[in-house]
Amino acid sequence: MIRKGKINPLNVLDIRRAEFCPPYFETISVTFSYNLLKALNDWIYDNISGRYYIGQTVELVDDDSQFKNKIKVGFENPGDMSYFMLACPLLKYK
Repeated sequence: MIRKGKINPLNVLDIRRAEFCPPYFETISVTFSYNLLKALNDWIYDNISGRYYIGQTVELVDDDSQFKNKIKVGFENPGDMSYFMLACPLLKYK
């Protein structure tokens, strides 16, 4: 809740992580693997201060004949998405 000596009001009100992904959030899909959802959520909570969404979803593969489990990550602020893509070590080998 307190990061770098400042209290984040979104954490206090428990509205930082969205329950669903609004259409105006910037999103990315990451291939699902064991325990990655929790690890991504923890990294986002610790390193980014804005509102976000993270959840498991299913997507169609190239030829529309197979489904794959994916993790959908979305951010209200596009700058948070940029920081996430550049700095998150969990995405390095995905």
